[in-house]
Order: sequence, then C-alpha cells, then structure tokens
Amino acid sequence: MSTTGRISVTAENIFPIIKKFLYSDHEIFLRELISNAVDATTKLKTLASIGEFKGELGDLTIQVKIDSNKKTITISDRGVGMTADEIRRYINEVAFSGAEEFVNKYKDKAGDAGIIGHFGLGFYSAFMVADKVEIYTKSWTQSPEEEGTHWECTGSPDFVMKPTPRTDRGTDIVLHISDDSTEFLEDYRIRDLLKKYCRFLPVPIQFGTKEITEKDEKGKEVKKTVPDIVNNPNPAWIKKPADLTHEDYMAFYRELYPLTFEEPLFYIHLNVDYPFNLTGILYFPRIKPMMEPTRNKIQLYQNQVFVTDSLEGVVPEFLTLLHGVIDSRDIPLNVSRSYLQSDANVKKISAHITKKVADKLEEMFKNNRADFEQKWNDVKIFIEYGMLSEEKFYERARKFALFPTTEGKYYTLDELRKNLMDIHTDKDGQLVLLYTSDKEAQHSYIQKANNAGYTVLVLDSPLTSHLINRLEYSQDEKLRFARVDAGPLDQLIPKKDSAKLSILSQKQKDDLRDIVAKAVDKEKFSVRVEDLSSSDEPIIITQPEFMRRMKEMNMMSGGFYGSGNLPESYDLIVNANHPIAQRILDTTDTDKRQQLIQHCTELAMLHQNLLKGEALSNFIHRSIQMLSQQ
Repeated sequence: MSTTGRISVTAENIFPIIKKFLYSDHEIFLRELISNAVDATTKLKTLASIGEFKGELGDLTIQVKIDSNKKTITISDRGVGMTADEIRRYINEVAFSGAEEFVNKYKDKAGDAGIIGHFGLGFYSAFMVADKVEIYTKSWTQSPEEEGTHWECTGSPDFVMKPTPRTDRGTDIVLHISDDSTEFLEDYRIRDLLKKYCRFLPVPIQFGTKEITEKDEKGKEVKKTVPDIVNNPNPAWIKKPADLTHEDYMAFYRELYPLTFEEPLFYIHLNVDYPFNLTGILYFPRIKPMMEPTRNKIQLYQNQVFVTDSLEGVVPEFLTLLHGVIDSRDIPLNVSRSYLQSDANVKKISAHITKKVADKLEEMFKNNRADFEQKWNDVKIFIEYGMLSEEKFYERARKFALFPTTEGKYYTLDELRKNLMDIHTDKDGQLVLLYTSDKEAQHSYIQKANNAGYTVLVLDSPLTSHLINRLEYSQDEKLRFARVDAGPLDQLIPKKDSAKLSILSQKQKDDLRDIVAKAVDKEKFSVRVEDLSSSDEPIIITQPEFMRRMKEMNMMSGGFYGSGNLPESYDLIVNANHPIAQRILDTTDTDKRQQLIQHCTELAMLHQNLLKGEALSNFIHRSIQMLSQQ
C-alpha cells in the first residue's frame, strides 16, 4: 500500500538552508552517507555481539557505485536497515538521530559501540548535490517474506514512501545528481573523496574493482580482478602500542604521506581512556632550519571518520608542525563536523598532548643524550617554537634544549651557566653568551673569541632573535646574548679594570673622528673612536645588537615589530691604537687620506658582507691597482 505524507520540519525552507548553509563544503555528503552506512553496519555487529542478532553477518562491505548514464551515485550497506516506522522516525522527522537513540538504548551492554552519528542531519547533506534521493531498505528485524520500504524525495518537504520487494537486510541510498554537481559522477572525484574522508573507516568500503597480479600453483604470474577496497579498517593508531613494531609505525607513516620520502625522526603513540578519550600517533618530521615548515599535517578523526586537518585550538600552535593522526570522540564538533568548538575537554586534550611531547623529548635526552644531540638540528626549530609559544612547554624544555658550540659540543642553559660563569661574566656580574649565526661568515670573529678563551655558541635558526630575547627576559639571574661580530670583545664582555692605554690624545681622537666622519656616509655610519688592541682592525663596522634583533624579528613576523622601514645604520669604530689611525692624522694629502679611509672602511664592510654590487667591483679593481703599484 502506497503512503504519501509531509516531512515534519519546523521551517518550509529547511532544504535550502541545508543545501547552502548547514555544511561548509558540499563534498562532505559522501562522508556523511558512508558514515551512516558504517553506523548501520556497526549496530548490526554490536547486536550480534550481545546476542540480539542471531543470523549470519556475511559480507559487510559497503558498496559505492556510480552510474554516469543515469546520473546516480549509490551507497549500499548490509547493516541493520530500517522498517517503514523507522524511516518515519529517522528520516521524516529531521534531526532525530537514530544513532543517538541506539547508543542510549544499548549503552549498558555495548558502551557507545563506536557509533559515529549524533545529530541526525547527515542524511540530508545528500540534497546538496542531488535533486532527488531514494532509499531502498529492509530491517534486520523483518522476515524474508516481508517487503522492504522505498522512500523518495525531490528536495522539498514532500515525500513518497511505499513497499518494495527486497530479500536482504540493509540499505541502498540512491542520489540523482543535480546538473550543477555532475563533477561527483567522475570516478576520480569520488575516489579522492573516499581517500580523504573514509580511508580509515572501520568497515571495508568497495569502489569498483582493480586488477592484481598473483602467482598460480605453478608459480606463473596471472592477472586477477578483485574488489577495490579503498580504506584500511584497522589503522595503526587503534591498535595497542605493544602490538606494533617500529616497522609498523613507519609503514603507517608512509600510508599517511605516500609522497614523503624521508622517515620521521621519532613518534609518540597516544592512548588515553580517562578522563577523556584520545588515541593517535604523532610523528616528528625533519625540519630544516632555513625551510618553511609544513603545517596542517595532523589529521583529526572522530571514530575513524576524517574531520579536518586544521587543528587550531585542539593542539598548541607549535605542535601543528608535527605529522600524524589524532582521534577522539570527546572533541565537540558542530553539526557538520567541520569546525571545532573550544571547551574544557579540548583544553585538557591539548595540555595532555603537550605534556606527552615534552615527556618524549626529555626521555630521549636522558636515556641517550648522544643520539639526541645528533637529532638536535632536525628538531631545534620545533623545540624553539614551542619554547616561544607555550609557557608550560618552555619550563619543561629548559631541561633539554641544547646550545651547540662552534667546537661541536652541546650544553643546556644550566650547563652553560655552570661552565662559563667565570670567564663569560662581565663587570656587572652578568653572564654574557657569545653566539654566531653563520660560522663561515663570522669565522674571524669566532677565532678571536676562541683565542681569548671564550666559547661561542651556534644559534642559526630563524627563531634565534626571538628565542634569545625570551631567555634574557625569563631568567632569574642576569643573562645576556651578544653576537660575536656585534663589536670588539672588550665591549661585548667588558671587564673590570679593562681600560686600555690610548696612544692618541683626546684632541687627536676628536680630530680623527671628524676626519673619518666627513669621509663616510653619515646616514649609514655613526662614527666613534675607541681604544682597542693594536691587533684589532683599524676600522670595525658593527650593527647594534638591539637594532639587528629587531630587524631579524621583523622579518620573521611580517612587519609586526614596525622596524621594516628603518634605514640600515651601523657603528663605524675607528681603532685609535692601530698604526693606520696615526697615518690618517699625519697624511696631509686630502685625496690619499680619503683613499686610505675608504679602503679601510670597505675592508670592514667586506668583513660584514656589506660590500656588494658596483662598490665591491670597484674595491677589487682598486686593490689590484694598489698591488700592481707596489
């Protein structure tokens, strides 16, 4: 007997709302419908496990088929199916969730049974891409002789429901694709969506067939056509860590990122049942110091259904540099499962992940420091980023964050304080840590510092300026960082009673400053005369530590610090105790004096990699001429 009726909705325009606004992306219709099929299958398996269903489960594979001629997509399952009454309850009454009712009914016997759906609106996502949807279904509770039910709707509140011949339990959903959504009739498009949203669903999903090569009994290779199962129902993260080998973790990493050829450095297996549910595997990729790290590589799942790879709010920002999978049914989602909502559970999960990461790093540092030191260049960006962005991680990371030296040794901050306090303390009792950002470019400065007994750190990551600022302002004791080429050593680490005797009188130094200032670019150089060692260069060019840091931080933060438009300015230090200083004063020939100052200045600029282009070409040409005249 045919039945007509009207879907029970609270607004006449419910379908336009669903089609345009309820879901952020139309492509998720496939995820929602297959999730429903998985729920139906999971319910049947649950009923069988508790003795309610006593029949044969048989093949439970979900089928996805395209008929481009009829312009249809069909999703079929052999799950619990529905009676006509259940269609009235779960389909005709919008937002009545059969999944939620099932969980509530059987939770004492089977927990939540891994049921995905909760909102009861997933089915209606079909109308985002279809102008007509049909359901052919039969419940597991019906006898073989009973008919199934056919339901049909064209995207309006009106529907038609009638009996239909059907022998087997389960449900077929047939979408008649609308003219503006025909892209979903392409095999490659559906395959991509299945790979994106359904690759780890817990029930096998078949999409067409594929040809494989096998060996027969005689060892001869033969081709065979088999069902193409597009998902892995048993991914590594749902298994116990004790059941997995290192090779299993690496194989899963390659499954997640087939185009990544480098293996991760190490991994963390998350497995928490209380006070929240959280499983997953996080991998630490190799992050090169001068490369832009790739974000959005962690995939969020809920009961093995892909939700998003944009995890802002679920994990701290620095952890978005990691790769892997997080699965939790305790992360609340809005109705479309497309955006995360911040609540107490999310914050607890985020804090737990941060703690597990810090635990892993500290464990590696303590158990095998030599190996940790070898990995340092690959993980330092990640750790430094965490120290800058997460206070709790900063406190933990102080124990294992390393500071390499130019001599290839590695120290923690506490070890540096203990080992270097005596020689690296300035006249004010402040520990001064010298560092280089480029061992090759700053080689001569490093050599001078080493010859004077100082240790030079290698801090060459893009985050160096931010990190040393953070460390300087966060220490209880006095601490200062100075780049090794930021000035003469006596000024970088001034000592008590370190004043040097001056060969020149004060008047001569004043005259020398005025002469040099007239000969150089006043907008670029601030000239001063210092009593340095006679072994130091006649002219030294430095950039104030503060200004250089501001510019470096500005480059990293996209202009946030407001120093992007500041002109380049440097300190030009004339060594009053160098013999050339006296020559500049004694030379009466203005042209020769100008040439002497220019040559010494350009040598200093060359030392700081500031001499480029035409100026460098002219310097080389003039130097060759000077050598030829000798």
